[in-house]
Amino acid sequence: MGELRLPVVRGERLTLAPLTEAHLDRLVVLLSHPSVRRWWGTVSGPEALREDLRHDGCAWAIEVDGTVAGWLGVAEEETPDYRHAALDVALGAAWQDRGLGSEALRTAIRWLVEQRGHHRFTIDPAVANERAIRAYEAVGFRRVGVLRRYERGPDGSWEDGLLMDLLAEELVERPGRASR
Repeated sequence: MGELRLPVVRGERLTLAPLTEAHLDRLVVLLSHPSVRRWWGTVSGPEALREDLRHDGCAWAIEVDGTVAGWLGVAEEETPDYRHAALDVALGAAWQDRGLGSEALRTAIRWLVEQRGHHRFTIDPAVANERAIRAYEAVGFRRVGVLRRYERGPDGSWEDGLLMDLLAEELVERPGRASR
C-alpha cells in the first residue's frame, strides 16, 4: 500500500490533523496532566515525549474547534497475510468524558478502511484503565486477552495490558448502532 501519509480527516465534532511540530508543545502539556500521564508509561522528559508523539510521522493531532485536544497514532502492519492497523489515542483532561476519544477512533478507522483497505484494528489499554476500555468498547472493540506485565508504568512497575480488536464490519458508528 505504500508509505502512510495522513490527511486531514473531519469527524462530527473534531478534526484529525496530521501531526506537526506546532502541535507538540500543546500535546506535551496535555499529556503531562496526571489523568493522562498515569496511562502513558515511562517517558524520560518533554523531548522524549515529543519524539514518542511524532510516531514516525504516523500520528494525528485531535482538534476541537481549532484547539489541540489530543493525539491519535497509527501503526500499520503491511505484511499481506497479517495486514491490520494498531491504534493509540490520548485526550487532554478537559476533553475527557465527552465521547471525543470514541469519535476520533471511529473517524480514523473509517478512513483506514476506505483509503488504506484495512479490515482489522487493535488497541491495547492498561487493564486498569477502565475509562479507556469503555470508550473502546463503545466503538466496537472486543476484549481478546490480557497481556501480562505488558508495559512499565510511571512508577516503574510492570502493568498488565488488555489486547482489544475490532473488525471493520463491527465498527459501531454511534452507541447502539452498528455501521453495517
